[in-house]
Amino acid sequence: MPAPCHGPDEGATGFGSRLACTGLRLSVRGTRVAAVGDVDDDLDPALVARVAAICLALPETHEQDAWIGVRWRIRQRTFAHLAHVDPRGGSVFGLAARLGSPADVITFRSSGAELDALVHSGLPFYKPDWSPHVIGMVLDDDTDWDEVAELLADSYCLMAPKKLARLLQPPA
Repeated sequence: MPAPCHGPDEGATGFGSRLACTGLRLSVRGTRVAAVGDVDDDLDPALVARVAAICLALPETHEQDAWIGVRWRIRQRTFAHLAHVDPRGGSVFGLAARLGSPADVITFRSSGAELDALVHSGLPFYKPDWSPHVIGMVLDDDTDWDEVAELLADSYCLMAPKKLARLLQPPA
């Protein structure tokens, strides 16, 4: 008989058996849980503030610490996730960027022709495997912040209730 997927430390993370079944090692720091092997402690507060200024300007958005990095949500749906990752650490989030060194990355939602264009454009964009509509972007000194703001607004519109998404769209 296989061992159960949960154990005595299940309550310590608050995530229940879902994470216990993955075999992912966790490190608990205060109220923050991070995947061991990623380097989210190196996330620059100025970068977080810059992305937060874009995201929190959108209706009913809130910021939340995530299992790695920081995410922005509309109600209970994540539309942007910022992290500093080390692909050598072995976590799914770090490996998805397929980089050779630590980097700041943001993932967001996209669809249709824009998703296809981003997937095929190469770096700074990359396609994580965990969702057909998630796209990632490496943030560096060459980042076009107007483009980031536009992509995050589009991601917000995909995840927000239609009533809120319409607030960002010009009248027809």
